[in-house]
Amino acid sequence: MDIIYEIRRRHLVQKQTITEIARDMGLSRPTVRKHLNTVEEPKYVRVQPTAPKLGQFAEQLLKWLEEESKLPRSRRRSGQRLFEGLQEVGYLGAYDSVQRFVRRWKSGNQGPKLTEAFVPLQFQPGDACQFDWSQEQVELGGIFQTIKVAHFRMAYSRQMFVVAYPREMQEMVLDAHSRAFVFFGGVPARLIYDNLKTVVDAVYVGKERQFNRRFLTLANHYLFEPVACTPASGWEKGQVENQVGNVREWLFTPLARFASFADLNDWLATRCKELAQRNHPTQKQRSIAECFTDEQSLLRPITAHFDGYVEHMMRVSSTCLIKVDRNRYSVPASVAGQAVSVRTTADQIRVVAHGEVIAAHQRVFGRDQLVCDPWHYLPVLEKKPGALRDGAPFVAWDLPKPIQTVRDRILKQPKGDRAFVELLMLAGEAGLDALTVACELTLEGGVISAPIVMNELRRLIAPHLPSIAINVPDGIALTTEPLANCQRYDHLLGAANVH
Repeated sequence: MDIIYEIRRRHLVQKQTITEIARDMGLSRPTVRKHLNTVEEPKYVRVQPTAPKLGQFAEQLLKWLEEESKLPRSRRRSGQRLFEGLQEVGYLGAYDSVQRFVRRWKSGNQGPKLTEAFVPLQFQPGDACQFDWSQEQVELGGIFQTIKVAHFRMAYSRQMFVVAYPREMQEMVLDAHSRAFVFFGGVPARLIYDNLKTVVDAVYVGKERQFNRRFLTLANHYLFEPVACTPASGWEKGQVENQVGNVREWLFTPLARFASFADLNDWLATRCKELAQRNHPTQKQRSIAECFTDEQSLLRPITAHFDGYVEHMMRVSSTCLIKVDRNRYSVPASVAGQAVSVRTTADQIRVVAHGEVIAAHQRVFGRDQLVCDPWHYLPVLEKKPGALRDGAPFVAWDLPKPIQTVRDRILKQPKGDRAFVELLMLAGEAGLDALTVACELTLEGGVISAPIVMNELRRLIAPHLPSIAINVPDGIALTTEPLANCQRYDHLLGAANVH
């Protein structure tokens, strides 16, 4: 601005010509003419550079941006992920070109963003861990489905742990905490939550909360302090909020494909350890894993495992079933019509009566599924053997091949239903393996009937008498051994004929 001022002063005040000003100041005459017309302070306008290396890939990138703009925000790829996608199809240019293209496209298709101010937070080692849920899309067993992912974040070291579940329920919250503490190797002093219903029953003024009683049982077991954020103040646990977006980009984009939840969760735990090799965001010279090593020694040791079940009282139906989460599970017929305690965990259903676990099933998710244990219905079969043919627990019963072969043959015989039920009743005590061996022996003999199988089974389960050596006292011995006399039998037969 000082050069412009000097040019204008010389020309307008001292009346120097353009040529004289250019000669004295060492400028070109066009530059002098331009500055004579400049009144306001000149402003530098940056011209966005072109992206020559993007070339033919610009069309592909534009197509991806337009397609993903129609998806939910959680399913869209970031600029980095788009860059990696272009590399897979042959792009050799720099990330900057892709970043500028994406930024220009978004500025033209999205409105301006308002910047919100936050307060920086600082945590002590071993003090705080933040928790949150996210919703992701995966392919499990060839089926596309939406799942829930529990996120944990150690606030000092930034060590993270994530675990996936079919649903977001209280038993999943309890199970996720147990898994996280095992992964971390200890328990932090505080865990920070938003006001999710599985943790907080009621929100009062300020920081006052009424926590769920079952969740407080978990906190009492591991001795950590639960802390709930102020409503609509996610920045109070901003680390895990940010982690949700990062994990979605790092682990679930593109679509993750696994055979089961167990395989997915094993992979997630491995990736959490691998990602911990990155540099710490504030301690630049150290990795997250190194900072976590310092923090881990300050965590409270785990003294005992927590049985993270949620309990409900239910009445068993006349068909020996209880209903949990729109699915039905069988219980022993002896408790039909009675009230039982049903304990649901993240992966199991347990039924308790009179203080004992009387049934346990692997938990299924979905709707209107029937999970039956055929052994629960044996007392019913004893009275109603005809149910063996069409009863749902027995139609889908995957028995060993020898038992199936013998069953099909016996059911074709007169009163075969009751005969095979008697075999099952005995197998209920002896075990299915013993019945399988008995059926194999019967098939080897060639004659198949229920009495033969029963005989073979009883021989298998009969206790073996130990061989005992008999000590004969001295002095006891036969002086004259009796002679064999077959006529004695003829005499007996003759006496029988007389009578």
